[in-house]
Amino acid sequence: MTEKERMLAGKIYDASKPELLSLRQKAHRLCKQYNDTFEEDEEERTKILAELIPNMESGGYLQGPIFFDYGVFTKMGKNFYANFNLTILDVCPVTIGDNVFFGPNVSILTPKHPLRYQDRNPYINADGKTTCREYGAPITIGDNCWIAGNVTILAGAEIGSGCVIGAGSVVTGKIPDNSLAYGNPARVVRQITEADALKYKNELLS
Repeated sequence: MTEKERMLAGKIYDASKPELLSLRQKAHRLCKQYNDTFEEDEEERTKILAELIPNMESGGYLQGPIFFDYGVFTKMGKNFYANFNLTILDVCPVTIGDNVFFGPNVSILTPKHPLRYQDRNPYINADGKTTCREYGAPITIGDNCWIAGNVTILAGAEIGSGCVIGAGSVVTGKIPDNSLAYGNPARVVRQITEADALKYKNELLS
């Protein structure tokens, strides 16, 4: 197994290996270029995103600034929207469905680190480079979700379709379809139903 294959499979890997270092540096450079553009630089932004996130479908908009570890290991469905300060550390695959909206300061964090400092602290590998032991788990978000501001989604989390995650939540596990969930850790408060339709919100429509 290559180090990239180990990483994507959720096994302990060495992030200092040349293939991974090159991919990260490229992603960080593209993020910097994107963050230096203006909103009206649509052509340039589109070009950068096509290289940074080749698995991004049509209709997406990233307000910026954005921060990706790799980008190429993230898949975004149609009509994705992210407000300010999107951070995605995609050492394992990140899969986002169609029509998913993010508030500001959303972080998707697939990496994990050993609990014992003896395993976590930096060490010198066989190539004489300083590195550390890291692994991860994939994150999946279904279609038609709203992820509110300052939400953190941790390694291994699975959010079903049609969910709303309340502001400031930390998602650590599985959230079933059509759930309203919030808190730290995020817990399902109730299901989202027909009773939540805007047509019943007279105070908003009058």
